[in-house]
Amino acid sequence: MNIIILVPVFNDFKSVTKLIKEIDINISELKATFSVIVVNDASTEEKILETNNLNNIKSFKLINMRQNKGHARCIAAGLKHIAENEDFDYVIPMDGDGEDRPEEIKNFVEKIKNYPNRIIVGERIKRSESLIFKICYFLHKIITFTFTGKIIKFGNYTCLTKEAVNKLIAEKATWSSFSGSLAKTESNLIKSPSIRGLRYFGPSKMSFINLVKHSLAIIAVFKTGVIFRSIVFYAIYLIIIADYISVVTAIPLALIIIFGLVILKISGRENMTEFNNSLTNISDIDILK
Repeated sequence: MNIIILVPVFNDFKSVTKLIKEIDINISELKATFSVIVVNDASTEEKILETNNLNNIKSFKLINMRQNKGHARCIAAGLKHIAENEDFDYVIPMDGDGEDRPEEIKNFVEKIKNYPNRIIVGERIKRSESLIFKICYFLHKIITFTFTGKIIKFGNYTCLTKEAVNKLIAEKATWSSFSGSLAKTESNLIKSPSIRGLRYFGPSKMSFINLVKHSLAIIAVFKTGVIFRSIVFYAIYLIIIADYISVVTAIPLALIIIFGLVILKISGRENMTEFNNSLTNISDIDILK
């Protein structure tokens, strides 16, 4: 069983170095062959990855990108590279900062034994961020469900079959949102409890603005349903306030229109041509082990 762990990184090599060491420790007793591919999203800091004393990771590659394309596209390009160039049975994408905990890899492997042809997602059961962030994240889930009908409680930390990887690289939404695209292409997901860990070094890069962008990118994957639901909400609300129309009561109507336009704009990120050509953005690949 060949498993590739895919890690995107941008200016956080100190964390990734620690992550790789933690992965190497946590897979020591697992009956599978593990490789690691780190995708360097055109980092501006020096590439320093300590690869000494890795006893359990079979191979370790660093893919260097010419231009920074963002977290989701970094994962998408990594999946495309793996599908076209690597021998694998499963891919585990995970963040490189420690928030996706290496000790939970064994849970994925255990699930594989019982569900070898299913996709496993790390469902968040506990988060480590501030109370304000947790509230914002809860609102994100409510808004996502309201406009898409989807409850998405997972991020990048998943275990993908080869078939799932092939589906994702054929879906343009993957170029904009990994979790949104996975929720769109797959419905029968196996859940594995996952605790959001603490960053190894430095503050979280998921600011309020980034959370909003992340949320809108997921919602935009389901733009057809979003527009339909928006029209329904608009019509129902218009009927309710028909006898009480004023500048104040019209504000929600304006917000629904603005929301729909924003979703359509963001959905433009789903560019299959760019996705298909994403590997041309690779400058070189370092074989570290």
